[in-house]
Amino acid sequence: MSSRIPLVPENAAPLPSLKENNGLLAWVASVDHKQIGIMYLIITLVYFLLGGLEALLIRIQLAHPGNDFLTPEMYNQLFTMHGTTMIFFVVMPFLIGVGVYLLPLMIGARDMAFPRLNALSFWLFFFGGILLYYSFFTQSGAPDVGWFAYSPLSEKPFSLNKGPTYWALGLLASGIGSVASGLNNVVTILTMRTPGMTMRRIPLFVWMIFVTSLLLIFVIPIITAAFAMMLLDSLLGATFFTPAHGGSAILWQHFFWGFGHPEVYILILPAFGIISEVIPVFSRKPIYGYEFVAASTVAIGLLSLGVWAHHMFAVGLGNVANAYFSLASMLIAIPTGVKVLNWVATMWGGRINFATPMLFGTAFIIEFVIGGLTGVAIASVPIDWVVTDSYFIVAHFHYAIFGGSVFAIFAGVYYWFPKFTGRMLSETLGKWHFWLTVIGFNMTFFVQHFLGVMGMPRRTYTYHDMPYWGSMNLLSTIGALILGLSAIVFVWNILVSLRNGKPAGDNPWNAWTLEWATTSPPAVENFELVPPVRGRRPLWDLAHPDQPDEPGAKIV
Repeated sequence: MSSRIPLVPENAAPLPSLKENNGLLAWVASVDHKQIGIMYLIITLVYFLLGGLEALLIRIQLAHPGNDFLTPEMYNQLFTMHGTTMIFFVVMPFLIGVGVYLLPLMIGARDMAFPRLNALSFWLFFFGGILLYYSFFTQSGAPDVGWFAYSPLSEKPFSLNKGPTYWALGLLASGIGSVASGLNNVVTILTMRTPGMTMRRIPLFVWMIFVTSLLLIFVIPIITAAFAMMLLDSLLGATFFTPAHGGSAILWQHFFWGFGHPEVYILILPAFGIISEVIPVFSRKPIYGYEFVAASTVAIGLLSLGVWAHHMFAVGLGNVANAYFSLASMLIAIPTGVKVLNWVATMWGGRINFATPMLFGTAFIIEFVIGGLTGVAIASVPIDWVVTDSYFIVAHFHYAIFGGSVFAIFAGVYYWFPKFTGRMLSETLGKWHFWLTVIGFNMTFFVQHFLGVMGMPRRTYTYHDMPYWGSMNLLSTIGALILGLSAIVFVWNILVSLRNGKPAGDNPWNAWTLEWATTSPPAVENFELVPPVRGRRPLWDLAHPDQPDEPGAKIV
């Protein structure tokens, strides 16, 4: 008999209570993919509220011309922290967290391939965020160089405070965690699928996570190397990015956008996966053109690696380079358009149930298409030269990322919350959340297209009283306040439903993928028995043995 005493008690419940003995330790020391996934979601919700508060303060400052609600120094810090927080500590880790939670369940596995590496990834993300926000409490304040930290403005002597150092250290830690997550996801998908779950049968969300993970492995090291070089410049006197001493400021832009444009697809591909799961279930039809959706994902992933310099048209790279990057950027619209056509074709003729997940899924298509169309426009060099560094770019970016990724995230939260917690979210509060989000989002950002075309520069602390600028900025600020109200409704819905929500049952949406075959929340071991997989919709096959998803398929 062993006399060894374990440091952490083995989990007896899927969601240990913090009120129990060792409850907090059971979470902090956990290597269970479900607990780690939930911790990702909780922390990103906190950062979402922080980043949203920063955005509101920025919009209040810009509500009317000549406003001095904020100091210029605080304004620069807030727009830097807002962009950094939303990209690196909200959207990307949220989608990683959802993947960590769902991946093993969707492929019929017990856990991730490397559970301890999974925990390390989360804690690197967690402490990276702590390091970034700690900068607010230092004497020099938070970083104030934008979420892109262009050189030489982020280098000495233009930036003498410690903010960029905290920024680079925080993102360096978080980035290493992201690469580890990507590696873990790829190995899990390739080696731990249940028998019968071939690559041509895995759910489309898993396909999107697979391609996204490969992007994480290939592109995060680019910016990680740049962070290390930036730290060498600021701490040890190197001159990688200082032109006055033989370095190159343009080199930093190549590093940043070599990572930055694939990053857009790291943010959007898992969102595509969420929509590809939600729309078929609420249209009561299989996804139209599974193969095209999966293949177009691979095409987007490959193309995204070769288009970074369309963010640098104003640099002056020359006509040949501009023409190549313009054409390559426009090509991405083709596989993206294929996906949109597949989603619409899936809805066509379906018995659509506009529950809250489907409302957000439908709105996602509309808002993302607007962002995509403006993206095609600014892939054209002459148009980009006209609107670069204007509010048109701010509008385009938010339609692509908020209208795309965040709307899909809301769809995913309402869809999988019952599986995570065993409780349904309130549909009434969900619809309030949806309509406030749609109204607030479009009021905030649609008018910014016009402000950009009229010449209002982005990242500006204040502005002159030009015709219509004041009224359109005020409208945008009112929209942002409505968005803030929608976030309060969303959080209230979560809190109320966790306590008093309707019990969900195992499969409240009558969905077809494996995660719905287990209890809600899933048992510690995930499954008592994994159903046989003979097609892309195993639970449909189980319920309709006379109408199999793949007629003639045999159990492998």
